[in-house]
Amino acid sequence: MFFLSLVFSGMLALKEYIAHHVLTCLVPAFLLAGGMVSFFNKEAILSYLGEKASKLKSFSLATIFSFFIASCSCTVLPVGSGLYFAGAGIGASFIILWVAPSTNVLSLLFTSSILGAKMAVSRVVASLFMAFLVGWIMSIIFGKEERKEIKSQPFLEKKPLITKKHSILLILIFLSIILPNYIAQGKSYLTNVLVWGVLTIIWLIYAVNNLDREEAKNWLRETWWFVRMIVPILFLGVFIVGVVGKLLPKEFVSKWVGGNSPLAAFLATLSGQLMYFGTLTESPFIDTMLRLGMGKGPALAFLLTGPGMSLPNMLAIGRLFGIRKAIVYILLIMGLGTFVGWFFGNFIF
Repeated sequence: MFFLSLVFSGMLALKEYIAHHVLTCLVPAFLLAGGMVSFFNKEAILSYLGEKASKLKSFSLATIFSFFIASCSCTVLPVGSGLYFAGAGIGASFIILWVAPSTNVLSLLFTSSILGAKMAVSRVVASLFMAFLVGWIMSIIFGKEERKEIKSQPFLEKKPLITKKHSILLILIFLSIILPNYIAQGKSYLTNVLVWGVLTIIWLIYAVNNLDREEAKNWLRETWWFVRMIVPILFLGVFIVGVVGKLLPKEFVSKWVGGNSPLAAFLATLSGQLMYFGTLTESPFIDTMLRLGMGKGPALAFLLTGPGMSLPNMLAIGRLFGIRKAIVYILLIMGLGTFVGWFFGNFIF
């Protein structure tokens, strides 16, 4: 019976995820990723976000771009990997994978309204600190591999990044990802679906009228590649999270993350990395945890790693970018999250 209850918990988590995230989040995110790979000019991507570009410029652009994407740790995967396979450097790509789910505009507004302005500002500062360090270290470790791969390619900086018709299409798809979260905030999921449906019809009509058969075929082929790579491992990860949630109740977590010790910050970071939180769900959870005695430092660490990373996210990163890159990234977030939780808990709050 216990085994069956674990399976049921995993299936329930999978059902909840599919019902609330696949249609309005993953489907347009995959289409956006496929569009990035097929429509973006790779030489222009290299000039802005590639390994040979200025780190300050490429990291800043990646951070600004991510700041306006209201996405969860799974929805951002096609976006970050899409830019990477279109030619973006490893550092800029992983900044997008981190900042978009951990610190976007919508989540910050929600954090401020529930947990206060000080926690929201701390979330921004800590996330950006972690993002630039992650980008810099990933570039140091893996950047030479990227530079070798692009060494023989022509570097034409003056080419446009994308044509006008393709940019309009990708912007419309991008809006279909983020606007439902903004417009339907605090409303029913049906409202979210309706907003998404209207926006989807708009970009579908535009695509039919502006893309030729070959362009559409290439776009869908690249999109399907991302679906095949990400979806199976993503669903497996969501199932495992459901099982872990059954084995490790939230009350157990709250018991071990009181105070602002390094251990409490580490446990908050680790539990945040393993659990899955959809966009905007982390702040109400942390509010409850604070009432149960959670320290503010560990709360900040959890606010970042909860939405910023998850078991499905980690598994998919390993599949897309390779095991070595995934391990380094996961350990970086674990170490930096622990440091941020300890530092802010003892010296800021």
